[in-house]
Amino acid sequence: MALDERAFFTDKPETRTGRYQCPKCRRTGDYAIRWTRRTKKDRPPAGADAGDLAKFAKLRDYLLRLDDAVTCQACGRKFEIPSQQSLMYVEDLAGLPDEAELEREIAAASGAEPELEKKPAIPERFRRRSQGWN
Repeated sequence: MALDERAFFTDKPETRTGRYQCPKCRRTGDYAIRWTRRTKKDRPPAGADAGDLAKFAKLRDYLLRLDDAVTCQACGRKFEIPSQQSLMYVEDLAGLPDEAELEREIAAASGAEPELEKKPAIPERFRRRSQGWN
């Protein structure tokens, strides 16, 4: 008898953020999406036959999306997550750039100066020493 797929993996819940646009109000927001990370166990389970061992050799770690819809933060309407991808392999995910790095690459390719996060200067009235209560 073939073993269930869950016998080969260890499940761990995970939350990742995603940026989506509401189709009704057209506002973009960051939403927390629930995923399950399935990590391949270090050895096949007891009672595995030859077919199960062959299957176990081909398995890879992956993420499985649990949420199919999110609620818009601006208008409160529920909409489906627009991507078709509900399963992602972990090895494919490791090569993706983070959002800040991606913005820098886009700015460099367009020839624009990257915007550095500068704090605004504190006005003089806030830098003077207080004179006490009058």
